[in-house]
Amino acid sequence: MKYLVWLCLMVSYFAATAQIKNADNHIVLVVHGGAGTILKSQMTPAMEKAYTEGLTEALRKGYAIMEKGGTSPDAVEAAVRVLEDNPLFNAGKGAVFTNEGRNELDASIMDGKTLAAGAVAGVTIVKNPISAARAVMEKSNHVMLTGAGADQFAAQYGLEIVDPSYFFTEARWKALQQAKKEDSLKTESDHSGRKSSSTINSRVNKDSKFGTVGAVARDQYGNLAAATSTGGMTNKRFGRVGDSPIIGAGLYANNTTCAISCTGWGEYYIRLVMAKTISDMMEFGKMTLKNAADEMVMKRLPALGGDGGLIAVDHKGNLTMPFNTEGMYRGYIKDGKITVKIYSYTKSGIVVAFL
Repeated sequence: MKYLVWLCLMVSYFAATAQIKNADNHIVLVVHGGAGTILKSQMTPAMEKAYTEGLTEALRKGYAIMEKGGTSPDAVEAAVRVLEDNPLFNAGKGAVFTNEGRNELDASIMDGKTLAAGAVAGVTIVKNPISAARAVMEKSNHVMLTGAGADQFAAQYGLEIVDPSYFFTEARWKALQQAKKEDSLKTESDHSGRKSSSTINSRVNKDSKFGTVGAVARDQYGNLAAATSTGGMTNKRFGRVGDSPIIGAGLYANNTTCAISCTGWGEYYIRLVMAKTISDMMEFGKMTLKNAADEMVMKRLPALGGDGGLIAVDHKGNLTMPFNTEGMYRGYIKDGKITVKIYSYTKSGIVVAFL
């Protein structure tokens, strides 16, 4: 009996030692606020400063949690909540309007250690949809809940519920009116000025902007997590849902490979199963994170006619942020250093601060 007790203690000791050993590796947090036509010529210094500060706040919040021993799911949820509360970004408070003048929000989260995942789509009264997605992951047997049922679930588990008017912003309302004026079926997500076409029920649906927020992290224990949240497309109709709440398309996390959060033309990300395909390229094709992400974002995505970007971190703490648009709101914190970038890689990044 004493031998068994001793053996159990030794196993516990070595398990704890192994986890502590991982603490020597990098803590990494990466965030994004959407990709699209983001040109310096169209950005005022005040706007640039506001976006930079918003991304920086999200990075600080999430990183502080991991510095204190918190987990990667804790960090990505906290970072995305900051972006959801910021009206500059198309998620939470800054969500765009549907054709009917409603705000319908989607979010998802995934734990790379367990492959547990949760998502909500079309919620209308949950202040922070990313927290509803995490509740689905941790407090239900499901992966995705939608619409009124998802709202009811969030309320039942004590998440903050708000009146739909909370999500109203003048800028988003004006964007809806302009979209309706230009084309009754035009969909316009958040940041791009490019017009393209696809069909919905044999009618033209022009997608001219993208808007999503997301975060990926590697914590001190070597565990990965990803989170994504969005308000969808301006003037969207027919209950359209994009890639953001679709596990494997808009995000994915697996400790064996990487954690990914996507932003772009959702229909193409779904068709490519973007995030999971990158993970599979790493696991089965033995590709590096950068090579796999570049293959998908810079080659396969535009080959189909789609565009956008993503953020990703691998199990070793390497990160990448590829995009094929003119810009992407993005930033990362690694070794205590915060870097935020907005424009294409030909433009210089903005180093914001050191912690």
